[in-house]
Amino acid sequence: MIKIIMLISVSLGLYASSLIMPQKTYKANGAVTDIAYKTGKLYVATSASCVDVFDIKENKIVKTIKIPKIKDFMGDEIDAKVYSVDTLNDSILLLSQAEHGYRKVDIHNDKGSSTVLDISEKLYIAKAKFLDKDTILLGLLSNDIISYDIHTHKKNWMVQASQSKFSNFQLNEDKSKVVIADESGDLHILSTKDGSLIKTLSGENLDNVFQVDYKNNFIISGGQDRRAVVYDLKSKSAYFKQSSFIVYSVGLSPSAKIGAYASDENNNVTLFKVSTQSKLGVYGGNSMTITNILFINEKEFFISSDDRIINFYTLK
Repeated sequence: MIKIIMLISVSLGLYASSLIMPQKTYKANGAVTDIAYKTGKLYVATSASCVDVFDIKENKIVKTIKIPKIKDFMGDEIDAKVYSVDTLNDSILLLSQAEHGYRKVDIHNDKGSSTVLDISEKLYIAKAKFLDKDTILLGLLSNDIISYDIHTHKKNWMVQASQSKFSNFQLNEDKSKVVIADESGDLHILSTKDGSLIKTLSGENLDNVFQVDYKNNFIISGGQDRRAVVYDLKSKSAYFKQSSFIVYSVGLSPSAKIGAYASDENNNVTLFKVSTQSKLGVYGGNSMTITNILFINEKEFFISSDDRIINFYTLK
């Protein structure tokens, strides 16, 4: 029995020592829901009625964009959760919680904040991102995808990607296409010009897909079936990396040469070469369920989880 205990202890020690820990950490004002990066600034959406903007070189918050608190069904004032954040030029797009379960969309810039969509629209929006300076893309829980004109406050088009509940979407680099993930396990690629269906990817994720990324004609998805699936759209091939736990988050480097996925119940993230499937390392130091893996180049990336800490890593 003593030998078994010693063997387990040694094994755990070797596993812990093989983990690559963060080089820097950033602490937001609330639990992190979404992150975006642009020219040295990290934009962090939180559950605490705010978006924190970090200067990653100075390693500190340089700006906090606050949104009004809301009242719950009991009439008590609570923080409004910010579900997603995006940037374009000097503008910041915020999707936040509103009363009665609805959502609100605001754009913030140096001139202040303006509301694009408010509670009167009665929309259950799960994600919002810029398409261009005039247009945003909305993903609703119903899996309706909407191209929305910021200035006219009208829909350019609306399609239902499928009848399954929406999970996530990701735009390609030029924002001409968007991949939609839902609880069916299938992925749907739409044209952002008119919402037309380009392709459906199926048969790889067998259950609910939680997150997708889309870079350089590669897509990675992570799901409840404990698979991180990589699709090569050019060669029309796919493979999956098996995780020991539900894959809540995935990411690709800008070139799509490196993939990443939440790979175990200890909230570690495994990086691998997309072309060879070979492991590059396991990155630890995350205390809660992974929410985002964001590469800013081929060597550096952020990992956020369901707490206030965002970890920064450099590929070994």
